Parts: sequence; structure tokens; C-alpha cells
Amino acid sequence: MALPVSQQAKYWGIATGIFLVILWFLGDVILPFVLGGAIAYCLDPIADRLEKAGCTRAIAVTIITLVAAFIFILLILLVIPTLVEQTAALINTAPELFDRLQSGLTERFPSLVDADSTIRQQLLKIGETIQSKGGELVNGILNSALGLINILVLLIIVPVVAFYMLLDWDNMTAKIDSMIPRDHVGTIRKLAREIDATLASFIRGQGTVCLILGTYYAAGLMIAGLNFGLIVGFIAGLITFIPYVGALVGGVLAVGLALFQFWGSVEVTNGETVTYATNWLRIGIVAGIFGFGQFLEGNILTPKLVGGSIGLHPVWLLFALSVFGSLFGFVGMLVAVPVAAMIGVVARYGLERYKQSLLYRGLSRED
Repeated sequence: MALPVSQQAKYWGIATGIFLVILWFLGDVILPFVLGGAIAYCLDPIADRLEKAGCTRAIAVTIITLVAAFIFILLILLVIPTLVEQTAALINTAPELFDRLQSGLTERFPSLVDADSTIRQQLLKIGETIQSKGGELVNGILNSALGLINILVLLIIVPVVAFYMLLDWDNMTAKIDSMIPRDHVGTIRKLAREIDATLASFIRGQGTVCLILGTYYAAGLMIAGLNFGLIVGFIAGLITFIPYVGALVGGVLAVGLALFQFWGSVEVTNGETVTYATNWLRIGIVAGIFGFGQFLEGNILTPKLVGGSIGLHPVWLLFALSVFGSLFGFVGMLVAVPVAAMIGVVARYGLERYKQSLLYRGLSRED
């Protein structure tokens, strides 16, 4: 005889509470294991295909590991040094860019010269903040031994965790399946399949979209001659999974840098005044790159790779990221999407059961 619903709800509520408390206390400690598990989940379909092609699980995981290591080495040699260099240069150049903005506004709006002007006072405060916080950020990144240790730990532990989880993925899922309460095994398996389909569509599909768009933005902006094009493309691609935010942040950052770089200016060189014309073509090209990227994402990449019925509404996704990020920090943001997908699937299942219940239908016999 099955346990009463009230007792089952009590036990599952206690288990959920224990999980949240563990997540709260461990925090960043479990970050390598969360990342390793996410990597293993994303690579499991590739391992399954290699097994179907005749490879054993160990050989399939070894092949995937060697290919991933090769790609990682290429990134370290070719991309990451330039990315770090451009990031540091962008932070160091921020005060100069602000000074150019202030001088340009002062030239076009002479009222800003007035020391008592409210806008001028705010601009001065923003400039002081950029200079102080930018320097603190660079010094903190470069001089933090703890940050370096954490990076080294991630680089060592995450691949090891991902390797062993990918190697034993089928065994782990089978053991978890064997521990499901037998009275609910059919329902839980059905929900698990829906959750897996949602996560596969979103994480694997959206991850591919982020990679393609990030590569496109970085390459396009660098070809267009925009300074810091690689870091802007990296940022835009990285946060593309957040609806509208990736395009907004990347587009504003790229167009803003293009305005600073290609906007006309007046300089005095060797006693002579030199006027530089505004390069509207370059500014338009940078804006066009992001415009075409949005067309590519909305009409080709997202419909083909992610699909339109993944069950994660943009508002629900933003809410989950905000809540889990504020409660559990960076680890919370990593688990926000899977948890949001699970809650969404369970909520839809509960809504279906509610519509079949007497609470919704009442005593009417009509469908």
C-alpha cells in the first residue's frame, strides 16, 4: 500500500529543503562538480554515438577527451592571450574613452563647461568612479593569489570530474532510476524525459548558438577594425542565452566603442589644428554586424538549434537567474536553468492533473 499523499509530500519537502541547505552552505565549493557534470551531460550524446559506431565507452570518452584537450590547447595558444590582453587594455583605456566623451560633449554643448552644471558634476563623478574602480579591478585580478589558485583548481578538477562522470554516466542514471519509488516510477520517468528534452534543447542548442554568435561577432568586429572586437564578441556571445540582454549589452558596447574610435575629433599637432572627420561607414558597419547577428539568431539559429517549444519563457528564465543568482551566487546562476526547466515541467504536469481533477471540473460530467 502506498504512503498517503501528505506523508509523501512531507518527505519530498524535507529532501528538497536539505538539498537547498547543502547548496547554500557549500556554495562555490561545488562549482567544479557542477561544471564537470554540465560538461558530461552535454557530451554524453557524442559518447553514445561513438558507442553505436562500435567504440567501447572508455574508448569513446578517451577520444572526446583528446579532442577537447586539443581544442583547449589551441584556445590557450591563439585566443585566450589576446582575450586577456584586450580585456586589460579595455579596462585601462576606459578613463581615456570617458575623457573623450566628456570633451566631445563639452564641444557640442558649451553649457557643460560651467563648473556648476549638474550634468558636468555627474560626468566628473562617473569619471572618478571609472578610474578608481577600473584600477581596483585590474589590481585585484592580477594580484589575487586566491583567484589564481581557484582558476588552477577549476582547470584541474573540472576536466577530471567531467571525464569520470562521462565515463560512468549510464551507470549513474541507471542507479538513480533504480532508487525511484516504484509507485511513481512511470510518472517520474515521463517527467525526466520531458526535463531532458527541455535541457537538451536549451543547454546544448543555446550553447551552440552562443558559440556561433560569439565567433561571428568577434570575427566580424575585428575585421571591421574595431578595437577590443574580440572581447566585445566574447561578451556578446557569452550572455546571448539571456533573452535580449546579450544583444543589448553587446550592441551598445560595440557601437559605443565605434563612436569613440571613429567619431571626428580635433587635435593640435606641432602647433597646427588637425580635424578628423567622422567615419560613419565604419560605425554603420559595426551596427550592421549586430543587426545581421540578431537576424541570424532569431530566424535561423534559434529555430533550428533550440526550437520554439522548449518550455522556458524568457521572463521565467530571467526570474530564475535573478533569484538563484542572488541566493546562491555564481553556482546558483549555473543551476538556475536546469532547476527552472524542472520546475516548468513539473508545473505543466501539475496543471494537467488539475484540469482533470474535480477541483477544476466540479461535479459536471461534461468534458
